[in-house]
Amino acid sequence: MKFLLDMPVSPALLEILEAYEHQGVHAYQIGKEQATDSELLELARRENRVIITADLDFPQLLALSSAAGPGLILFRGGNYSDVEMCDLLERVLKKVSPETLEISVCVVDRKRIRITQLPLRRNS
Repeated sequence: MKFLLDMPVSPALLEILEAYEHQGVHAYQIGKEQATDSELLELARRENRVIITADLDFPQLLALSSAAGPGLILFRGGNYSDVEMCDLLERVLKKVSPETLEISVCVVDRKRIRITQLPLRRNS
């Protein structure tokens, strides 16, 4: 499985992904540190990557577009250290199947993991 890490998340997550035999790339590694959220969504769609972020704009963009992808892992609930973020990602990778991650928004915080299947519906 392939992942795209957004700028707000730690590059240390790449080690967790590798430990679980996944591929990951951080936005800065591919010269996308200044890319808009929409550009990152399109890149992730083209490359079949799940986005990992702490940016709340991504679910809104997915809802507005009614897109069926890309999948998204969203860290919520505060500022996390690199160690905490790695622990949360590891929890997600242990509990949520790759097939589910590819078609869902997975919101994770210190207490729980919430999964919403794509496409998201806009609130009227």
